[in-house]
This record gives sequence, structure tokens and C-alpha cells, in this order.
Amino acid sequence: MEKLSLDKFEEAAERVKEVTLDTRLVYSEYFSNITGNKVYFKPENMQYTGAYKVRGAYYKISTLSDEEREKGLITASAGNHAQGVAYAAKIYKAKATIVMPTSTPIIKINRTKGYGADVVLYGDVYDESCEYAKKLATENGYTFIHPFDDLDVATGQGSIAMEIIKELPTVDYILVPIGGGGLATGVSTLAKMLNPKIKVIGVEPEGANCMQVSLREGKVTTLPKVNTIADGTAVKTPGSNIFPYIQENIDDIITVPDDELIVAFLDMVENHKMVVENSGLLTVAALKHMDVSGKKIVSILSGGNMDVITMSSVVQHGLIQRGRVFSVSVLLPDKPGELLRVAKVIAEAKGNVIKLEHNQFVSINRNAAVELKISMEAFGMEHKQEIIDALKAAGFNPEIIAASF
Repeated sequence: MEKLSLDKFEEAAERVKEVTLDTRLVYSEYFSNITGNKVYFKPENMQYTGAYKVRGAYYKISTLSDEEREKGLITASAGNHAQGVAYAAKIYKAKATIVMPTSTPIIKINRTKGYGADVVLYGDVYDESCEYAKKLATENGYTFIHPFDDLDVATGQGSIAMEIIKELPTVDYILVPIGGGGLATGVSTLAKMLNPKIKVIGVEPEGANCMQVSLREGKVTTLPKVNTIADGTAVKTPGSNIFPYIQENIDDIITVPDDELIVAFLDMVENHKMVVENSGLLTVAALKHMDVSGKKIVSILSGGNMDVITMSSVVQHGLIQRGRVFSVSVLLPDKPGELLRVAKVIAEAKGNVIKLEHNQFVSINRNAAVELKISMEAFGMEHKQEIIDALKAAGFNPEIIAASF
């Protein structure tokens, strides 16, 4: 474990400045208030490539010989490491091939191609893409750049810890997302070198907690499957080369269910005007799982490469989860004025109708012949219930249905 040294971290921290933006810490009054801590964000979603991954990729490629770069570079990635390698390869004028899972969002594919890399879509998850990339490397003589199980890559990622501690020397906790473990290795190892009192907490999706299971088993363990919306951390097997560093330097692992990531997305958009991808939201959602108060906590926002379709879906599901939008169905008599009566009840309860579906032919019983589906906006769960109660008090029998807007 002697290869990760302070000298190397310092070298990497200087070198990555050539390709990174200065992502200064952002204080969150909103999360500080609701957690009782002083919460800061390290906004790596604001990097030129949209994620921290360019740090490790650039540093790794900078350490290669001219011959290794001239052979051509290849890697596997769900998107952010892909862009980091493609961007770094472009700077070094090296050919790059990226193998990406078939489920990779289009925005990540297009941006990777935009940096001049060739993209190959293969496999349902990262692990399958990685095996295929290694196969292509062997067949074509390419130099393989592992996205996380590489000590040079991890050293480059550790530059984040250097920046955090320089800006906030009194930080108590650093929350770091974990997929395969490269970022967590670099950040935790350097943080402990600089100040052993700093606690570094890894955060994984509940449906892809390969590092938590591996730490529990005391060895690198492969999950039978992964299932999470956090595609950037959907890894079945953590890195074996970096695992000893994780064992030594990560203080704890928090797992987060997908539905909390959806709510965290809304929190970041509404309170910080930031777009953060699902994997980057892990450390935001984890704040509510921290059983501490009065501490200085930094959450690393690892990336912001979310495609618009996914973004739209996450917003809709988030609004539904919080009771901000909902739909009901009511049956009305087939006579004039009933629609107006329903609208008046909703208006008096301060509900905002956003969609109506009026079907006059659901029944031949004219006393309940019209089905009215109403989608509306509320302030939250409490207000939603007030609107439903008002409809019931007015003699309607509202039935909650799947929201449609």
C-alpha cells in the first residue's frame, strides 16, 4: 500500500489544475438548517466535462509513456469517466475508444463522441462493458485505463480532498459517493494523511452496495445484480487494487434508496439552482442519515450529466412523492353546473388545477355518469390532504389515481 503517497497526491493536485475548474465550496443554508450541521457542497458537477472523473483520467494519462499513449487508449464507463478519458486523450492527441453500457444516457454518449472518442455500446451494466473493453485492449494492443481500480486514477481523484481541506481546514466529515471506489480511495486516503480526525463516509445506492457488502465480508465481493437509477455508481464488483485503502480509510458506509435521490434532485434544483445527476445526489440524500449535529460536513457532488428525459421523469416523480402534484377521480351527476361546483371547492381550498379529463360516457346511470379526472398542484402532503378532505365534505368521493400531467 506504499504507492499512494503524499508526494504523488501533491503532484496530481497541481497537474489536474491544467484541466479542471476551481469548484469552490458552496454553503447550503437549506441543508444546514434541516440537519443542524454546517453543510457545504463540493460542486464537481460544474466541471467542464460535467464530473470529477477528468481528474483521475488526466493524471493517469499524464503518467503514461508516449508509446503507451500512441497505442491508443481504451476504457469502460457509464459516462463520466468516458468523458474524462476522451477529453484527456484529446489534449494528448491520443486515439480513445470508450465502451459504454447500452443503457447509457444519450447526453453522455454524445458528449464523449464530441471530444473525439469512438464509442462502443456493449453490455447492460458497467461490469459487462469493462470485460469487453479489456478484450478489445488485448486484441488491438490498446492501453487500458481503468475507471476506478487504478492507483494513479485514485490519486488524481484525491485532488478533491486537497482542495476541500485547503478551503475548509476544520472540516469534520466528507461524504463521498461510491461506485467502484476510486474517488473514495483517493479522497479518504489523502484526507487521513492530512488530518486523521476527518471522518470520510462512503455513500452507495441501496441497489448497488457492492462496497458495503465487500467491507462486511472482508474481501472484494460481487453482487448478483445491481438495480438503481444512479447509473454512475451501478457497479457489481468494487476494485481489488484499491480495496485495502477503503478498508483502512473509510469510516462508514451509508446506503440510500432511489426514491430519496428523486427528492434530493428537487431540493438541489429549488434551493441551489443546480442540476446534479443521481449518483452525485447520493451524498445529498445521505445528509439526512447522519446522526450528528454541529459538525462541518462536505458533500461531494460528483457529477451533473443528466439527460433531459431523465431529468423530466425525476422532477415528475419528485413532485408526486412530495404531494406537490396529484390526481383524483370523481363521479358526477350528468347535469349542468357540476364541473363548476368541483372547481369551486378546489379553488377555495387553494388547489391549482393543471389538467382535467371529462368523460361523459362511463355509465348509463345519470346520477354518476360523468368521470372527472383532475390533476392539480398543492403545497405539499398536508395541503393535498386538505383538498381531498374539502372534496369529501362537499359530497364528492375523490379517489386517488396515478398522477398525470
